[in-house]
This record gives sequence, structure tokens and C-alpha cells, in this order.
Amino acid sequence: MIPKKIGITLGDPGGVGGEITLKALSSQKFVSGTNYILFGSRLLLDEEIKAFGLNLEIPTLNKNEKFSRSFISLYEVETPIKNIKRGIPSKENGHASFRFFEEAVKQARKGTITSIVTAPISKHSWQLAGIKFAGHTEYLSLIYPQAIMSFWSDRLNIALFTHHIPLKKAIKRIRKDALLDFFLHLNSSIEKLCTGKHSFLVSGLNPHAGEEGLLGREELDEIIPAIEEAKKKGLPISGPFPPDTVCRNAFNHPDKIVIALYHDQGLIAFKLLSFDTGVNVTLGLPFIRTSPDHGTAFDIAGKGIANPQSMAEAIKFAVKSCK
Repeated sequence: MIPKKIGITLGDPGGVGGEITLKALSSQKFVSGTNYILFGSRLLLDEEIKAFGLNLEIPTLNKNEKFSRSFISLYEVETPIKNIKRGIPSKENGHASFRFFEEAVKQARKGTITSIVTAPISKHSWQLAGIKFAGHTEYLSLIYPQAIMSFWSDRLNIALFTHHIPLKKAIKRIRKDALLDFFLHLNSSIEKLCTGKHSFLVSGLNPHAGEEGLLGREELDEIIPAIEEAKKKGLPISGPFPPDTVCRNAFNHPDKIVIALYHDQGLIAFKLLSFDTGVNVTLGLPFIRTSPDHGTAFDIAGKGIANPQSMAEAIKFAVKSCK
């Protein structure tokens, strides 16, 4: 049997990425026939292992081979880092975390790894390093324009129509044609990912989903026409539902996926319910990409108290979803 090869990027060296990755790999029950390849630097990896007293021996990958037979190995990525700056954004850390991710994507596109799990990066560090992307999904969207940001847990599933853009811009993008295109691509991605039944619950934009136009016309003019057209094409979709109740309709229903129209509309509810167990999944790619649903946690970096559960769930999701 050909082993699954899961690439894991170590994230911003100043945050908790290395800590939660190594804790997750140390604690979880691993799936037989899976190799884990860490994309990072030996300096960072050795510091993390020593700092947190972990009993892990991780060899450096021989890049001339078709990936390691070792259970866990390091894919050494060259960076300018000579010492680790913890707890703050920095140019060096931004450059390093981007290089870790960029190399993992390169290997996934070549087929040498079957999925990518990304530890958290700092958008501020990327900005300091001159990297123009707002995050992982934005970089992937440049290569795969149909990439979709979604969040999964055993309590609630969310797909975002827009994500890391200002609210004013997000509202301007709520147009029938753009919504319909999103619904179709999302459905196609879900069908590839899941074998069971699923349905979509679309959130409205305005209070009470517009109250028949009394509180805004976006529902009448753009959202409802897009939903009706999607239904004609066979999609299991309904709405728009009032934004303050739509997540209640999907709570504890793993077959239901809420379509939120902008970032906080979906993620306030999701992170309230599933902060420690949620998984960020980028749909619409030829490979699986997951990550924990939280950030770099600079305030607790290096203290050894970061909770690895979301990272462990992201790894498990990637392994389970690999074909």
C-alpha cells in the first residue's frame, strides 16, 4: 500500500505553530500507513522539541528520495532566521512561514505529498516581509481561483462566500451571478469531499433576512434569485435565513452546511461552539488543505500551554480525506 504523505507547515516561528504541531503528533493515535513531513527549519524544530521536553526524533528528509520512509521527517526549508523571536510579528518570521507554506504547496502540486496541514501564520509578519497575501487561502486563490474557505466541526459546518476583505467590499460582492457561481463550485467541492447527503442553508445579509425588503433589498434582488436558480440546477439549498438563527438550524446536524456571506457572520458562531476542535478546510483544490481554526497566539508563545486539539483535528481531517 502506498502511504499517505501529509505535509505539515510549522507556521510563524514566533507563535505556537511548532508547539501545537509537535504536541499533536506526540499525543494522537496515528493512522497506519501515513507519513508526516514537516516543512520548516531544523533550528526551529530543535528549539521546539527542547523547549517543551518532547521525546521525538525527527530525521531530515533526503530530498533525492521520493519522500521518507520515516514516520515523521523534516523537509528543511532555507530561511534567513538565525534566532527565534517569539511573541511578536517580525519580518524574518514572516519570510520563514511563507517559505514553509510555499514549498509545501509546490510539493502538493507535484504530487509528492497528498495534503497540507498549515500551522498558524501572522498576517502582520507577512506584511513586514513584503508578502502581499492576506493569508493561506488568498495565496491558494491566486493559483486556484475557485478556492473556498470553510470551517468544520462535529457541531457546525460553515462555508464563507467572502472572507478576508473589509465588510464594505464584502457587501458589494453580494450579486446574483457571483452567488450562483459560488453555490455551484461549493456543491461540486463538497460532493468530492463527502460521500453522504448534504444540504446548504444560506444566510441572509440584513436583520431578519431583510424582512421582505423593509430592512434591505439584497435578499430580494440578489440572494433569493441566486438560490432559486441553484435549486433549478438540482442543488440541495434553501434560504435566506435570518443571520441570527441560521446557525441554530444547522447546529448538531453534520449534513447541513451554513453559507455565510462574510467572515464574522459565520465565524462568531463557529468559534463560540468549536474553537478548540474546529478545522479550517480550503475547498476547491486538487489536494486537501486544512489548518487549526485559531491564530498564532503570540501572547502565550513559548509558555508551553497552547492547546493542540484543533491542530490534531486538522491532521486527522487531512488523513481521513486523503484518497
